[in-house]
Amino acid sequence: MKIFRGQQEFEWDSGNSQKNVVKHGVTNEECEEVFFDPQKKILRDVLHSHKEKRYLLLGKTKHHRALFVVFTLRKSKIRVISARDLNKKERQLL
Repeated sequence: MKIFRGQQEFEWDSGNSQKNVVKHGVTNEECEEVFFDPQKKILRDVLHSHKEKRYLLLGKTKHHRALFVVFTLRKSKIRVISARDLNKKERQLL
């Protein structure tokens, strides 16, 4: 799925900037890295796209940590909503 049309910047909500680190041990830098994984998989999040289109990304960081990232596109920026490690079933999808 080709959804990126010039989005090269990330937008981090100041209120949520540490949420993924606290809940799942995933840094903002790791979240950004998976977007550059050439083997990443991106799917539409149909169940949670009522107010805005959301997407699911399965990919690996440069240190091969497999992550599940939920994100949306706002104007020309990528906004990560949440990120966590892939579970066993999700790992099979990569």
